[in-house]
Amino acid sequence: MGTRKMMAAAGFSLLEVLVAMLLLAVGVIGASAMQLHAARIRHESAMLSAALQMAADMADRIRANGASASLYLELDYQSAREGEPQLPARHCRAAACTSGEMARFDTYQFRQLVHDSLPGGRARICRDAATWAAGRPRWACSGAAGAPLVIKLGWRARNPDGTPVLEAAGEQPPAAVLVLAGVTL
Repeated sequence: MGTRKMMAAAGFSLLEVLVAMLLLAVGVIGASAMQLHAARIRHESAMLSAALQMAADMADRIRANGASASLYLELDYQSAREGEPQLPARHCRAAACTSGEMARFDTYQFRQLVHDSLPGGRARICRDAATWAAGRPRWACSGAAGAPLVIKLGWRARNPDGTPVLEAAGEQPPAAVLVLAGVTL
């Protein structure tokens, strides 16, 4: 009898081993979830940075081609619906072109960047006096005369559970909005 008592005191019971394994499994699952969340945040951050760089580049193009700045306002591109943009018949790669042709070529290049860089990307350039609604950017544009020129970029963002982020209207809000100060049309 004394030997059994000594053996029980010297080792671990099966129940203790199972509890330890359960705690280890919960820790590993928690660490994996944190890594997945960190990867998702890093990816969103990289896309936001790329979108802001694209918008800033487009803003510079609009400022440089002020004579045809109103042609840029025609841009409302959704890569998921429209697919890859088509190169304009007259483009400015090899030959000189008018400011209107340059504006069309600039918007083609911008649409191509959105298509290639942002999953389900969308881009819109417009005049908008109310870019934000309920603390979030919105796609709709007021078009009001004198309103600032804005560049809106977005993509198919996901919630942590994998479902798409949607506005009340059922569409995804823009992820980046750049307001162009000092551009007059």
